[in-house]
Amino acid sequence: MSTPLVSILIPVYNTSAYLTRAIQSILNQQYTPMEIILINDGSTDASESIIQTFKDPRIRYVTHEQNMGLVYTLNEGIDLSTGRYIARMDGDDVCLPGRIVQQVAYLEAHPEVSVLATRVSLINEQDEPIGYWEADQQNIEPEQIRSFLPKDNCLAHPSIMAKAELLKKYKYRSEQSQAEDYDLWLRMAADGVLIHKLPEVFVQHRIVHNSFTRSRQQNVFRKLATTKFRFVGHALSQGRWNGFVWKTLAFACLDQIKAIGKTLKKSA
Repeated sequence: MSTPLVSILIPVYNTSAYLTRAIQSILNQQYTPMEIILINDGSTDASESIIQTFKDPRIRYVTHEQNMGLVYTLNEGIDLSTGRYIARMDGDDVCLPGRIVQQVAYLEAHPEVSVLATRVSLINEQDEPIGYWEADQQNIEPEQIRSFLPKDNCLAHPSIMAKAELLKKYKYRSEQSQAEDYDLWLRMAADGVLIHKLPEVFVQHRIVHNSFTRSRQQNVFRKLATTKFRFVGHALSQGRWNGFVWKTLAFACLDQIKAIGKTLKKSA
């Protein structure tokens, strides 16, 4: 069997402060047959000039004159990819040594698995470690992941490697632009797609002050409920109804109740 080509998809939007390290961490991977699809989504900082300093032939650079949004950019990158697998990275995260080799080896050895995450550690804007994501830490086994997803996300988007044919089939939905990755995992899990996770940490995921990860904490229950209700509505529109969808709907209702309670508590 030939060594598979891997497409590394990196959307970039105003991450110039961290971009050099992010790109270099991919170029340093001990894996040769890969293409790095860098899509500059209308950045207004120095991201473009930084990208252009890299002359590696594996880099495919695409630029937007205006910001098109993450969902559009991710789907464009999926369409452009030519690899057997697509791996995700963000322009402000760090890919640790061995990630691509280990993920490819696992997927090749387990063809029944379509999506493979890794654990992540968290860093701040100064590259300082700030701990771990609890849901990511506690849900490693496939059964744990599938059981937890109706409650909340437990898969770090920039750690994912998946079969390209699968991502080209599902893609991301613009209706879920604030939780496009979580919606994707829900849709896949509802269809019985096997999602696994390596127990090792292979990505340093950066938390910045204006990131969605940080902002969602202000209104987490409402955002969760909205994401799940939209997922359930989509599933029903496709004629899909099973225990996974029902469980997600139940948790969506609980989230909505918690969101109302939180709003009432603030106004009291």
